[in-house]
Amino acid sequence: MWNNAISRRRYMHMLGVGTAAAALPLGVAAQTSTDEDRARRMKWWHEAKFGMFIHWGLYSVLGRHEWVMENEGIPVSEYQELAKRFTPKPNAARDWAKLARRAGMKYMVMTTKHHEGFCLFDTKYTSYCAPKQACGRDLVKEYAEAARAEGLRVGFYHSLMDWHHPDGARCADDEAARKRFVEYIHGQVREICAYKPDVLWYDVAWPLDAEGWESLKMNRMVRGLLPDVIINNRAKVPEDFDTPEQRIEASKGRAWESCMTMNGSWGYHKNDDDWKTPKTVVRNLITCARGGGNYLLNIGPKPDGSIPEESMRILTAVGKWMDKNGSTIYGSDPCRVGRSNYLNFTRKGNTLYVHAHFWPGETLVVAGLTNKVLSAKLLAGGKKVEFTQDRFRVRFTGLPAAPPDDPVTTLAVECDSEPAQNTDMVRREKKREAV
Repeated sequence: MWNNAISRRRYMHMLGVGTAAAALPLGVAAQTSTDEDRARRMKWWHEAKFGMFIHWGLYSVLGRHEWVMENEGIPVSEYQELAKRFTPKPNAARDWAKLARRAGMKYMVMTTKHHEGFCLFDTKYTSYCAPKQACGRDLVKEYAEAARAEGLRVGFYHSLMDWHHPDGARCADDEAARKRFVEYIHGQVREICAYKPDVLWYDVAWPLDAEGWESLKMNRMVRGLLPDVIINNRAKVPEDFDTPEQRIEASKGRAWESCMTMNGSWGYHKNDDDWKTPKTVVRNLITCARGGGNYLLNIGPKPDGSIPEESMRILTAVGKWMDKNGSTIYGSDPCRVGRSNYLNFTRKGNTLYVHAHFWPGETLVVAGLTNKVLSAKLLAGGKKVEFTQDRFRVRFTGLPAAPPDDPVTTLAVECDSEPAQNTDMVRREKKREAV
């Protein structure tokens, strides 16, 4: 993923593309799927809403961020020696998959090769891979089998940028090097297609553009091998979904997935203690669902494959909330209600789910709801909630003084039509008093 020292937005600007990759020189027509087939392939993905990202590689051995090789200027000859110390326990991915399922996640995306160039799968294109060095095992195979054993969809992250390959930088100015490097990357992408992933997640196209990468050719190859695969937008063509990073930003008319870390690092960083709380994770998930997007939340396993204790704690708490509230997230529809200081919202049909992250006590208020409320209940326990409604607000009353759920309490509110909100009307038309 991206180095925190330079924002991806600035990087994309320097390369001349937008963060959603929607204004590419090749245009919207330069894709490898019809809208109709995209809708078919992405049905499960839109329903899933919540996935696990996994960043794992030689950088995990050092435990100082996944960009440690570049940020510390470590020579390739020195860095590649880390492979001898990368000896994870067999089938570590089983624990990741079990945790993902318990957390309420429906799919996983793991690094097959990060920017460091070290491959976690068996490849004929280099000996710099886990089966030929390190632990002597195909870690991508172990991961795919573990995810599927828990009923989860399988995604592969693959970095186009490569700090190890001799042509990884000079390909920008040397056509022979570009052809060699593109053949190398295309060949590896073909190899990982043999594991039949459901999602292909490219990252960092430096130093080439879509034409240089021959991205359309590469993606047509992928779709020929995997007719149901979903492809992201980071090979410089829009494809199936946008990928805002470390922020929530809904795309207009496009599928999108917000990817985030649980602390400040994607790879294992043993001294990074800037952890999100379970409440923050749940709030982010709700916000993504409200905007019609997905939330891809990262873990960075230790070099032995074990999960950092804080990641376990956070996701276990999130999973307990999802056990009771997951129905408000999975398969939810985009929601036109969003204004509050202490509430957030999701929707299914005419049902508005009101999520209180700061519990107000005995009375909870939503302003500007333009629909008639028919009924309301606490989702946890199902207790009926009394309410009164006028043109400007709905007041839900008789609630417990303390929140009945943790870290977010949800009300299910039935409306007479699709819920919508107009707080501008409240501001303009609410009666003013005399000065």
